[in-house]
Amino acid sequence: MSYILNIETATTNCSVSLSKEGEILVLKEDYNTNYSHAESLHMFIEEVIIASKTKPSQIDAIAVSKGPGSYTGLRIGVSAAKGLCYALNKPLISVATLQSLANQVTINDGIIVAMLDARRLEVYSAIFDKNHNKIRETKAQILDENSFKDYLEKGKVYFIGDGVEKTKTLIKHSNAIYIEDKLPSAKEMSKLSYDKYKKNDIEDVAYFEPYYLKDFIGLKQKS
Repeated sequence: MSYILNIETATTNCSVSLSKEGEILVLKEDYNTNYSHAESLHMFIEEVIIASKTKPSQIDAIAVSKGPGSYTGLRIGVSAAKGLCYALNKPLISVATLQSLANQVTINDGIIVAMLDARRLEVYSAIFDKNHNKIRETKAQILDENSFKDYLEKGKVYFIGDGVEKTKTLIKHSNAIYIEDKLPSAKEMSKLSYDKYKKNDIEDVAYFEPYYLKDFIGLKQKS
């Protein structure tokens, strides 16, 4: 039996799950933390382990959402995951945030655009086919009314993530389908992390860093 603890903190959703053989045993999350993950994450981890009636020593691997996403959120999640890996002597698995987000959508045709808000008119996005295979790499892009036009002219495009709100105000194409109020979750991480675990696709705990996509820019405080 393979038990994996999954940690997702790339957005405002603080999400933790424990899965067995890729199936969710317990899920704990809060979509409205406003990036207060430092206050919630370790409590959620403890609650998930207790609710699953397992012991920390039974966990076979720790999986973490690697980004892109909130700089602070990713740092908190990765730091917690690394700490657990060191304490329990377990391997670290990273899961692409936009991949797990795209896996929330089930379609028969068309494509999926998983997108996260990157402030102003910018989003982090990646494109997947109906089988959740990535067909366009992750990009930071400025949106306008012509964004994704080539894909929209060919068929249905399903947009998901917190970048949807700004996108739907710009893109009015009839093939655009907006799936609102969805954020990355540790729920979808379970199968992805288990697939990587079976392949021994793990990270070097000492050197692993989140995938920020862009450099962090601190905001100056107003005098």
